[in-house]
Amino acid sequence: MRVLSGIQPTGNLHLGNYLGAIRNWVKMQDEMDSASQCFFFLADMHSITVHEGREQRLRNVREMAAALVACGIDPERSVLFNQARVPAHAELCWLLNGTARIGWLNRMTQFKDKAGKNREGVSIGLYVYPVLQAADVLLYQATHVPVGEDQKQHLELTRDIAIKFNTDFEREVFTLPDPIIPKETARIMSLRDGSAKMSKSDPSDQSRINLTDDDDAIAQKVRKAKTDPEPLPSEAKGLEGRPEALNLVGIYAAMAGTSADQVCAQFAGQGFGAFKPALADLLVSSLHPIRERYVALKDDQAALDAILVKGAEKAAAAAEPTLRAAYDAMGLMR
Repeated sequence: MRVLSGIQPTGNLHLGNYLGAIRNWVKMQDEMDSASQCFFFLADMHSITVHEGREQRLRNVREMAAALVACGIDPERSVLFNQARVPAHAELCWLLNGTARIGWLNRMTQFKDKAGKNREGVSIGLYVYPVLQAADVLLYQATHVPVGEDQKQHLELTRDIAIKFNTDFEREVFTLPDPIIPKETARIMSLRDGSAKMSKSDPSDQSRINLTDDDDAIAQKVRKAKTDPEPLPSEAKGLEGRPEALNLVGIYAAMAGTSADQVCAQFAGQGFGAFKPALADLLVSSLHPIRERYVALKDDQAALDAILVKGAEKAAAAAEPTLRAAYDAMGLMR
């Protein structure tokens, strides 16, 4: 089993990133046997679809690496690296551009969502973004890829590209990856709008809990989180039509490793005046060690670069046989 997943280094992680993806990465890493391997990468090559200054991008990559290590990714047990240090990603992407079809890319809903009404003004990189994602996965013969609902279409495209390549060149160059959709994945919503996902791009910092927030900031954001005047029901089904209440109960359940029904049973009949302090205490106690580790790491550029260089060396060695096989299948000499 070989698991691969990546994350764009576009600023600090927030609670939604942690509960929705990173915590599951750590769990998979910890459950791997000696014959299996996890590859986790910082998608800095994907990040160039949005203009960003040189120093900011370098800082983002290092800070994201520090955050992942602080959350529990162990560079000794998993391969942690940034894309740009492994040129094979760009090379394989170009080879796969000869296999991917415009019709397939035209159906990618994320491009339509991100481009909006300005389709003619966005970068070509945003359009072919899914082909680079396919290269990221296929390069390492990944057998499994953790995905959310919004990424399932991209993994299906990856499989389509792999099948067509293998068929066109009559060689089994690429492994077909399967999705991993963890049952316990939490969908964390904005603290200001229970119908919108928690996002780093939201202009209001009050809408999210950053993993860099101190204890007081976390407590203050929970205290000011949007709610309703009704008490908590005894079962989660009683939260229907109450998105902000459902979100806070969901956050508590995810952090405590329990269910929304159990949280409702514990606080049944109580208002948010009682529930919010309990949620704040749980978040503070859980996130404090992560923040302490992050603060200790984030300014140690030498240590972070050493982690990423070592990871890139491992990744490049793992990628080389696949890249060589792809070149050979196509009759290209390198």
